[in-house]
Amino acid sequence: MDFTIRAVRPEEYEALGEITARAFLDDGHLDFGEDDSYLHLLRDVARRDAEAEVLVAVDRVGTVLGGVTFAMGGGEWADIAGEGEAEFRMLAVGKDARGRGVGEALVRFCVERARETPECRRLVLSTQSNMASAHRIYERMGFVRTPERDWKPLADMDPLYTYGLEL
Repeated sequence: MDFTIRAVRPEEYEALGEITARAFLDDGHLDFGEDDSYLHLLRDVARRDAEAEVLVAVDRVGTVLGGVTFAMGGGEWADIAGEGEAEFRMLAVGKDARGRGVGEALVRFCVERARETPECRRLVLSTQSNMASAHRIYERMGFVRTPERDWKPLADMDPLYTYGLEL
């Protein structure tokens, strides 16, 4: 690997926020485009880092390649994780860093982080139905679909698919 995964630093908040926002916008994952209210949350890495764990992948010179938010069940940033579960969300990799294994490495880091947490027995996530490349990563790593947990953040949007990995 020609990159490292670690906790985000304050001086990287803006870069990761823009990578995350651009990934969701450019790949068509925001129903309302630039007007989508979720865009503000994607860019607000400082808040995510204060209320959960934000991890980044950086190359040898410190360029941010991508990142992810990791949260324990019951926390502010856990959409579906309950007691004994952890969740990751807002997984994003910059266009220039794609195809290098960054996304999969971030997911693997979340799996290990969850396994290191004594009370955690499952890692869960939500994803949009059209995020096929992400689904392939999750399934290759042993995550299984949990359709009984699929949900809609907004009434007028398609349901989010959910996956879980027993630890």
